Amino acid sequence: MNFIANETPEKLRGGYYTDPAIASYLARWALAKPAAHVLEPSCGDGAFLTALGSLRSDRLKSLTACELVPAEAAKARERLPKRRGCSTEVICDDFLRWAQDGPGMVPRFDAIVGNPPFIRYQYLTPESQHRAAAIFATLDLPFTKHTNAWVPFVLASLSLLRPGGRLAMVVPSELLHVLHAQAVRTHLLRTCSRVVVLDPEDIWFRGTLQGVVLLLAERALTPSSADVAVVRIQGSPSNLPEPEALFANTPVVPGKTLERKWTLALLDDHERTLLDDLSNRRGFSRFGQVANASVGIVTGANQFFLVPDATVEEFGLEQFAHAMFGRSDHVDGVIYDTAQHERNRRSGRPTNFLWFSDEDTKKTLPSGALRYIERGEVDQLHTRFKCRIRSPWYAVPSVFTAPVGMLKRSHDFPRLVLNKVGAFTTDTAYRVTPKNGISAGALVHTFVNSLTALSAELEGRHYGGGVLELVPSEIARLVLPPVAGNGRELKALNSEMSERTLSAEALLARGDARVLAEILRPSEREALAGAWTRLRRRRQRVAGQHEPDETVRSHDLERKVGPSTRRKRVQPQLSLGYVDLGAEHGGE
Repeated sequence: MNFIANETPEKLRGGYYTDPAIASYLARWALAKPAAHVLEPSCGDGAFLTALGSLRSDRLKSLTACELVPAEAAKARERLPKRRGCSTEVICDDFLRWAQDGPGMVPRFDAIVGNPPFIRYQYLTPESQHRAAAIFATLDLPFTKHTNAWVPFVLASLSLLRPGGRLAMVVPSELLHVLHAQAVRTHLLRTCSRVVVLDPEDIWFRGTLQGVVLLLAERALTPSSADVAVVRIQGSPSNLPEPEALFANTPVVPGKTLERKWTLALLDDHERTLLDDLSNRRGFSRFGQVANASVGIVTGANQFFLVPDATVEEFGLEQFAHAMFGRSDHVDGVIYDTAQHERNRRSGRPTNFLWFSDEDTKKTLPSGALRYIERGEVDQLHTRFKCRIRSPWYAVPSVFTAPVGMLKRSHDFPRLVLNKVGAFTTDTAYRVTPKNGISAGALVHTFVNSLTALSAELEGRHYGGGVLELVPSEIARLVLPPVAGNGRELKALNSEMSERTLSAEALLARGDARVLAEILRPSEREALAGAWTRLRRRRQRVAGQHEPDETVRSHDLERKVGPSTRRKRVQPQLSLGYVDLGAEHGGE
């Protein structure tokens, strides 16, 4: 868990400033259409103001900027462009307050550019939290306290944008897939005619693990559902392709097909059609139709309740100790059996879950257990939220086991684990219970295949470091082929994964051979495996993830679709939705 006291000042105020090449690129696109009134809602030290000042625009009448930090606002004022007939202003204020209490959230700007702060909701001041929630309420969008400051910034900015106007921003790559960004995705689809997201392969903000994308959105003249494109970018910001041609000519995906996450736009037409067909094909199902996934045991203090044998012996806790697993290094393969549990015990791993019932009071507990609980209180564990809301604090609720476990996070692809010893799992894993008499072993066996792995990439989310994470609602949407498999096949899978000698691609290929070979054509299996490989490498930022013939060059787009000045819908045969532009192909 992250705490505010552990964070840097830069992170607490979202203070990672924009590369001049990025600022120039976004400003150039935003003002490619005549713009009289321009807004920069979070100007920092003025990188975007410098970029805007370098552009020739005879129509520009006003340039307004906001910046919360006085010292940065002063720097930005020094970088304000001097133009005859153009008023300029840097307002030292919270943009969310200014947007709601100043002009009001009504369209009055022709172009909005910037790099909004990336700050967790819990790190905002109470006033900023209130104003963020008010933005959602004003726009009739569902609010969540998992949100980030950039989300209400973008929402408020869109509300200030006139029909036909352009918004160009640097935002986290989580725009495409995290649940708390759903409000932005929904509002972009509601209000815009076309949205293009430039998705860099590299980390552009050094010193952070935060991946970013460049968001280019044009507000619709009339109510509609936006078309969306995600463009993969290789190389540095200085090698970006010409923005106006890219925005006008990139093949798009109709927004009505992207009602939830936009990761689907990372697939091409053939891959999306295949996935849609399989999702509805007889015998195939969503995970939620064949099994329930619920959160593991929430202890509130895992280091206290999950202990190795040495701790059990030291305090005489044998009667309270129960077998457990909850980390990837606890399970080599897909079966958690007695042999695996013994290996974990001998290695000193925390294989014991301490379960004190609410009837175990300090008057009835053995002296060793009492000493152990008192040690936890010395460490102030009883003051933690999850602990202090229960009585006694050391009595963990909702304790039960499930026949199958699933780790919350994975590196290459998620896996199920057959829980043969009835071990407990904490909230680092999920408890999975098959439905309708489905065999737990068959479910575990069927789960390892390219179709399910691909749907996990599309349904899940990832943050810095590239680890894939799934929550129960996302797990329920995973696509499964017909559940099948016997004990021999499950043992073979367990052996292959336990040996740790095969690559992720090889493991899925073997899974496909067992699970998909008899029900899908080779070309279909190849398409699924290829799409999964591309998305997994994108998440992990693995270099060289595209073959040369997968790359669509910027001049190819112009040659095939038309010059950058011609604004027309691309031909159906080109609507890939996902385009990769290599570094050597871009720039002016």
